[in-house]
Amino acid sequence: MGGNPGRAVPGGGDAATIAAMVFVSAVAAWRRRAGLHWRMTRPAFLLLTLSAVVLGLASAATAAALAPARVLATVLLACLAHAGGNVLNDYHDARNGADAANRDALLPFTGGARLIQGGWVTERDTGRWAALLLLATVAGGLVLASLSGPALWGIGAAGLVLAWAYSAPPLALMARGLGEAAVATCWWLVVLGADYVQRGALAGLPALLGAGLALLVAGLLLVNGFPDAPADAQVGKRTLVVRLGPAAAARLYLGLALLAHAVAPLAVLAGRAPAGALAGLLSLPLSLAAAWQLQRHGRTPQRLRPAIGLSIAAANLHALAMASGLALGR
Repeated sequence: MGGNPGRAVPGGGDAATIAAMVFVSAVAAWRRRAGLHWRMTRPAFLLLTLSAVVLGLASAATAAALAPARVLATVLLACLAHAGGNVLNDYHDARNGADAANRDALLPFTGGARLIQGGWVTERDTGRWAALLLLATVAGGLVLASLSGPALWGIGAAGLVLAWAYSAPPLALMARGLGEAAVATCWWLVVLGADYVQRGALAGLPALLGAGLALLVAGLLLVNGFPDAPADAQVGKRTLVVRLGPAAAARLYLGLALLAHAVAPLAVLAGRAPAGALAGLLSLPLSLAAAWQLQRHGRTPQRLRPAIGLSIAAANLHALAMASGLALGR
């Protein structure tokens, strides 16, 4: 005769209850691990990537109808690349001791995700997750490039190399004062690539408008470096803020902000961009307010949270306002 599936088993309880408990425990463990992997990507910062993609798509839409499947693929791949770069940066900052030494980080803006330092994940977990994200980006990028055109291979390869070289030795561009230039170039490539996927050809409009956004991204990275500067100097990371000092770095931030907001008006005056691009000037007051905060509090980094928030808002608003202006001007 068959056994009773609900009968008691040694140790107490019945088989069905024990199986349910094991299942619930496994699901809880998976959710916890998935949550940690999500946090490792620093998802709040992916909004700026999305804004850059929107600007590139708006640029392409001035010349051609958008293909929805390629829009989705572009968003996913750009966010994957950014997430992978974030995780890779945390991995290398853990290895070089920068995040462990950083006692003055303005979380969540600076100092990394802090999951390694908190004992939630290991360096090995972080390195593997970064590799998986970047490999997924490469695989998806190869497919999208085969559908869009050969120039996307170069755009994607350049972006991935810069994402790696930003913090990974032997280049470690951030530690050489070149991090702002590297990251700015990455965001410029996002705008250029998002346009190219739709248009199927390289164009001047996304290159010009992307340059303004790239300069604001460089400024954002610069202001993020103020709270991290003491720890960076301690472990030998000669970032731009460490090299210049707070006063000169604050002046550089103002120069980047002014130059960023000059790009669109100059492009419009030269007949290289439609008048709708002037909507990007809406972010100028935010950038100027951030520059003022830097001038006042550059030597007291713990008071720079408003400057960082304003810089993030300015970069996103700049991209989205220009995209809206281009869309409304069609």
